[in-house]
Amino acid sequence: MQKKLTITLDETVYAELHKVIGRRRISRFIEELVRPHLLAQELEAAYQQMAQDEMREVEALAWAEATVGDVSNESR
Repeated sequence: MQKKLTITLDETVYAELHKVIGRRRISRFIEELVRPHLLAQELEAAYQQMAQDEMREVEALAWAEATVGDVSNESR
């Protein structure tokens, strides 16, 4: 679901956004800029939770160790 938001910008900034990004694309542009900053906190918490799963960590280490051998014979 989308929500409407009213923000205030300097008119020079708005004019440049309008010129560079184009009509009807400013909202998407701003959302794409803001989203990673908000989701980074959720991602960090998810990584911490995954790291606490000891069985998963053992499996991940085994997988990583197994794949190291795959690239050791690769030419550079």
